Amino acid sequence: MKKYKVIIIGNGMVGHRIIQHLSEFDNKNIEIITFSEEEKLAYDRVQLSSYFSGKSADDLSLTSSDEYQRLGINYHLSQKVINIDRSRKMVFTNTGQSYQYDKLVIATGSTPFVPPIPLESDEHIHVYRTLKDLDAIKTSSEASKSGVVIGGGLLGLEAANALKQLNLSTHVVEFSTRLMPVQLDKNGGKLLRKKIEELGVVVHTGKNTKKIVSGNQQRYRLIFADGDCLETDTIVFSTGIRPQDELARLANLEIGERGGIVINDYCQTSDEDIYAIGECALWQGKIFGLVAPGYKMAMTAATHCNQSLLAAASQTDKLNLPFTGADMSTKLKLLGVDVASIGDAHAEQNNSLSYSYNDESSGVYKKIVISADRKKLLGAVLVGDTEDYGSWLQFYINQMELPQPPEQLLLPIDTDSANQNTGSSLTNLPETAQICSCNDVSKRNIVDCIQQGAQDIASLKDQCNAGTGCGGCTQLVSQILDDELSKLGVEINNHICAHFSFSRAELFDIISVKKIRTFDALISEYGQGLGCEICKPAVASILASLWNEPVLDKNHIGLQDTNDAFLANMQKDGTYSVVPRVPGGEITPEKLIVIGQVARDFSLYTKITGGQRIDLFGAQLHQLPIIWKRLINAGFETGHAYGKALRTVKSCVGTSWCRFGVQDSTTMAILLEKRYRGIRSPHKIKMAVSGCTRECAEAQSKDFGVIATEKGWNLYVGGNGGMRPRHADLFATDLSDETLISYIDRIMIFYIRTAEKLQRTSVWLEGLEGGLDYLKQVIIEDKLSINQDMEKQMNYLVSSYQCEWKSTIENPEKLKRFNHFINSKEADPQVIFVEERQQIRPATWEEKTPV
Repeated sequence: MKKYKVIIIGNGMVGHRIIQHLSEFDNKNIEIITFSEEEKLAYDRVQLSSYFSGKSADDLSLTSSDEYQRLGINYHLSQKVINIDRSRKMVFTNTGQSYQYDKLVIATGSTPFVPPIPLESDEHIHVYRTLKDLDAIKTSSEASKSGVVIGGGLLGLEAANALKQLNLSTHVVEFSTRLMPVQLDKNGGKLLRKKIEELGVVVHTGKNTKKIVSGNQQRYRLIFADGDCLETDTIVFSTGIRPQDELARLANLEIGERGGIVINDYCQTSDEDIYAIGECALWQGKIFGLVAPGYKMAMTAATHCNQSLLAAASQTDKLNLPFTGADMSTKLKLLGVDVASIGDAHAEQNNSLSYSYNDESSGVYKKIVISADRKKLLGAVLVGDTEDYGSWLQFYINQMELPQPPEQLLLPIDTDSANQNTGSSLTNLPETAQICSCNDVSKRNIVDCIQQGAQDIASLKDQCNAGTGCGGCTQLVSQILDDELSKLGVEINNHICAHFSFSRAELFDIISVKKIRTFDALISEYGQGLGCEICKPAVASILASLWNEPVLDKNHIGLQDTNDAFLANMQKDGTYSVVPRVPGGEITPEKLIVIGQVARDFSLYTKITGGQRIDLFGAQLHQLPIIWKRLINAGFETGHAYGKALRTVKSCVGTSWCRFGVQDSTTMAILLEKRYRGIRSPHKIKMAVSGCTRECAEAQSKDFGVIATEKGWNLYVGGNGGMRPRHADLFATDLSDETLISYIDRIMIFYIRTAEKLQRTSVWLEGLEGGLDYLKQVIIEDKLSINQDMEKQMNYLVSSYQCEWKSTIENPEKLKRFNHFINSKEADPQVIFVEERQQIRPATWEEKTPV
């Protein structure tokens, strides 16, 4: 059977998406070839500004060479297709190569529009579009003190955020009288400007830049039409985009009057074998400048292309999944300010009605535009608080009838009735309702995953990608999940086990408020039965988090699992590991010698861990106290490698040795590790501190990541390098030492109080209603008025710390647990441990291969 060749020109986000769709079809007769003008495969352009807050190009990557090779994708980097021969169905590249195609997809995107302003020099003048552009901006920033972004739209404010993160004095120049004129009305733009200026960015609106000349004090001078001037060292243009349609013009494809490759409802151009998708495509006179519509086009084109290659030509007009346009509503965070726009935000439709809520004291503005009969939502604007965006968007997209009176959407008249009106209708959305616009996930997709076994948010994210984009739909996804589970007869509760009709968070509150100190007291009053291997360790962790009593005390020892019961990790051969704490990875030669001597004397296998510690493997139970006595006498403490607690705080050398370091990362790592050592939590916690944005300590893969800046520290939360890796989210920037520690104090206590049993911070944050924004409100704004109490609790835990092994070896009763026999200290002669390291560390491939 013939092998059909599908060529995709452009490997951006949309070009990559159609490759994904084509690869998912069960059609082994399609060979996919893709060309990228850039040096890298597809990456996330939506998150470009995070490149300046510590993320690398690899972090932004959407795929890899290995992945494309696995899928059989023939890819070409740094190659530009310069011509299309439609008659011979061939494309030609700038390297002199030619390739045959059966179907061709143009996904060349757009190019930044730079107005024809006279320039005397363009050395430090940039656009904000690709990683190469960002590298150029970064290079300019190193020789600059200030920067100006010309353009105050979505991308312009993202560019301004980048300049601010590069520690430049930042200005935004906008031709319109307000920022984001397409999305925001006058009042929304006014509040956004106020919030951005409070962050130190100077905004100039109503300014028409006529000329750029050499400056007197700085590199450039911008001369405006009204006679005003502004000097700066670096300039970034963000004044709009133009569809990249040169190839289509050369191939005589139909082009729109103002540019763009004309497509039909199946994304076909005027040549039925050539498709166009994304920002280069013109559908019914419209260019869609967001990624979500491009993803919808990719799905349509992929489906049509695949079926048309399989079906007879006469059947192609019966193919489904047409592209019918896309909603351009947006929700985003600009310079830390929440902004959202839905539909007709400017009330341009005849006879529409507008309602608005403006709270200048808290910095919140909301506006809804509704139909004349007060039944349908036509548009909305939100600035400062976008929590309602998800539910309002569903009212708009699905044209659902509004609760009455509709103004309660802005400020509910009766909270219970408002929740009833909105909640019940949202969970009864039509199956075709788009819940996640970032990944085009419908309610039907989510329901299918639930019926196939997904019973939590994390599983839904893995299976259908809902909520993995901007995260704005997480609350809606959660509502649908609960509703569908109820329909399936699944009892929705988060009880810790059959012995307690409470969640872990509820048990935490009970133990805290009632000052309960033992498991027996708790279960006698609030539970039933004797407890189990689920609730006992969970309650033990809560008791330790609140009262910090040694886990081997008489009242607590029976609750511990094997590792906590013996203060060591049991290995697969029945021996134990010994892991002394090495705060921040800093260790003296004398302590290294002690570890070496202990390992030698007890024939222990040693390994340097990823957390900058030394693990000693192969210790027998009765040897543990002897080993730990020697280590403690040398100044070591337990590393809590056996407990659900802080494990390590990894660090680079920072300003101590590194020529790139901007802060003393080692000292900060030691400070953090000593502060939080021994604090019990729902799951293990890992931290890292990097001395600069080169990120050698890999802080963004940790539960708490700290990255140095010129002005202080950036704090990341919710990372995880485990079975389901997750990059941490940027929580706050340029923090002082004191503020950094206070934020970590509060977040850690809030996590300990509210997380479920054995829940990592990554899963906790993803499932937290309101997500990262809500966490910021709690921790930074003290929304729940609990910060003082949480800090008090953390200070108590820090001040009451004691090394568990030190207290154990000083207590004869506790030491009895480490004897093989109740009445004898002798080892069991029947148990023989073979001291052969090859049994612990399997031979490598090289060792097995004969020379």
